[in-house]
Amino acid sequence: MNRVNHTFSSIEQVTDQFLTTKNQKNLEKSSEISFAEILKEKQGLKFSKHAAMRLENRNINLTDEQNNRLRSGVQKASEKGINESLVIVDSLAFIVNVPNKTVVTAMDQKEAADNIFTNIDGAVII
Repeated sequence: MNRVNHTFSSIEQVTDQFLTTKNQKNLEKSSEISFAEILKEKQGLKFSKHAAMRLENRNINLTDEQNNRLRSGVQKASEKGINESLVIVDSLAFIVNVPNKTVVTAMDQKEAADNIFTNIDGAVII
């Protein structure tokens, strides 16, 4: 950078020195998270610790197709204004906090045998 009498010779030099560095740092920080991760976070469902433990303890593994249908069911519940929804996918039942897109609990057909679900304000069967 050329200085004339301890001053900047042009406004471009000032902006280059002060603004470019900040923009580059912001760009580096934002590039640490991939677009796919951001998209997944915005579109995807979260599983509460309880729901994740239930799935693991019961050896329930969701296929990609089932996961997509579950997401679709949550989207439909959201469109209808449901807050706490029962979403049934095949023989699996999920209680979902719709505004937070969080699966609160999960059960298979054996667990859902009583067919009693409480604390929900809607149901979606996919």
